[in-house]
Amino acid sequence: MAAMDGVRFKPGLEQVFLEHKDLVFRAAYRVTGNASDAEDVLQTVFLRLVRLEELPEIINLPAYLHRSAVNASLDLLRGKKDAQTVSLDADPDQDGVASTDHGPHSAELRDWLRQALARLNPRWAEMFVLRFIEDYSNREIAGMMNTSAAVVAVVLHRTRTQLKKDFRGQTRGSR
Repeated sequence: MAAMDGVRFKPGLEQVFLEHKDLVFRAAYRVTGNASDAEDVLQTVFLRLVRLEELPEIINLPAYLHRSAVNASLDLLRGKKDAQTVSLDADPDQDGVASTDHGPHSAELRDWLRQALARLNPRWAEMFVLRFIEDYSNREIAGMMNTSAAVVAVVLHRTRTQLKKDFRGQTRGSR
């Protein structure tokens, strides 16, 4: 392996990047709602792989990279929340990503959901994103997160209950 400026180039990593960069970007964009943040997440995910001494044996590489993108996106949102500089106002059509706006309150609702996810337990937020944003089944999520489908179902139920409670609290507070 060659080294340049302290970064080791691993055989095959460039191919992994080329084959999976769109998957990582899309997952990050769905969570962050911002093309610039999604690019940052894309870089973060692959820089973490570059910095590893040796690439791990990964049975399901797309699932691993997808989960890494979701986690890095949630970390980014939490960091922005902590810094009080949350900027989730992005042009949904930016960089060719299709808009899913279905009404005047969609942007506000998406912003609230991103902020609420950033406040949740990271594991709960990740399961919620994988299930309701990325549309994975409970069984698929259980496999990705090394747990049972029953645990996923319980966590998702609790997460939805918490989000509903938070949403009701917010809507009462804004009247």
